[in-house]
Amino acid sequence: MDTRFNLFENELAAKFAKRFANTGLVVHRSTLPKSTQELVALRVSQINGCGWCVDAHTKEAAAAGETAVRLSLVAVWREATVFTEAERAALALAEEGTRLADAHQGVTDETWDQVRKHYDDDRLAALVSLVALVNAANRLAVIVHQKGGSYEVGMFAGMTD
Repeated sequence: MDTRFNLFENELAAKFAKRFANTGLVVHRSTLPKSTQELVALRVSQINGCGWCVDAHTKEAAAAGETAVRLSLVAVWREATVFTEAERAALALAEEGTRLADAHQGVTDETWDQVRKHYDDDRLAALVSLVALVNAANRLAVIVHQKGGSYEVGMFAGMTD
């Protein structure tokens, strides 16, 4: 499949993307650990089948010092020993918050309790916002068949503010 529409070359899409990126700065600048942000964003993007976003979050995480082992095991985090309890809680929230249609209640009370155990209100707000934001970004890229592979670390840094 070829890319259907280039979101980066259309004037209206570029305006939207700049505002979207600015929204993401709230999460990026929060106290939620950067490694948790990238792991969550990567897992959400994997679930949604977004090649563009998997490419971007894998590269950003690696550039920030994330190990190849942990990046490789995000998709199977339940069967891996390399994630902290807090990261596991965040990944569970990411999955349940992404697969809303798969469960009648969305995020389970058990997952919510685990997240609350590890994250204060500000970090929780950032985590919930991140899950919503990445899901929206995935939908934009998947709808237009934006391909993974060409992302360069920091390529949107000048797009914000």
